[in-house]
Amino acid sequence: MSAPESLLKKQARDAKLKSEGDAAAAAFAAKKEKQIVEFETRAAQYAEEYAASERALIEAKREAKLAGNFYLPPGPKVVLAIRIRGINGLPPKERKILQLLRLRQIHNACFVKLNYATLRMLRRVEPYITYGYPSLKTTRELIYKRGFGKVGRPGAWNRLPLSDNSVIEGSLGSKGIECIEDLVHEIFTCGPNFKSANNFLWPFKLNTPKGGYSRNGKLTHFTEGGEAGNREDLINALVHRMN
Repeated sequence: MSAPESLLKKQARDAKLKSEGDAAAAAFAAKKEKQIVEFETRAAQYAEEYAASERALIEAKREAKLAGNFYLPPGPKVVLAIRIRGINGLPPKERKILQLLRLRQIHNACFVKLNYATLRMLRRVEPYITYGYPSLKTTRELIYKRGFGKVGRPGAWNRLPLSDNSVIEGSLGSKGIECIEDLVHEIFTCGPNFKSANNFLWPFKLNTPKGGYSRNGKLTHFTEGGEAGNREDLINALVHRMN
């Protein structure tokens, strides 16, 4: 006795779906293997680029010293701003600037591209934040350990951990940023797609610094022994205590 026609159709459909699923899984696995090799190559190229820039800076300083001159390195392009005070006694304009900088909560941190406008904004809210120039190590550790991506649409954003490169590729793949090392490179070097990369990153949520703040308190400027304001390269030590 032959099988019912409906059963034959179901078996044919199931076989077709299985073959399509197997083909898609094989294609996905091949793509992942290819991406792993490509991303490792990119990471090696970035490491060579960072090392070359450091060597060039050292050689320029040596040449200037031999000539009896001083070498003035190029100014920083990116700062890391950290909010250190809450909302008590916060004027409306300063509150708005902190919202524009995406520093809505205490111990939030964000990368900011330095230009005339952002520099004036940072100086306006100096009593409420501390900022400085992050190193490559600080940038990488923040993104790897505290990095979350903003995925979705306006009004319905999702905060997803950067546990897989597919999260980055899905949002920034059109910009040529497909893995976490691409993201670190774009932020650290302030590349052409810095705005998109920085907006993709959710503001970092840091801990209270180990050992606490200085005895002079957060209301005093850093140059006077406090915590607020520009601390230049010393921001890396603070982030290490808060990360």
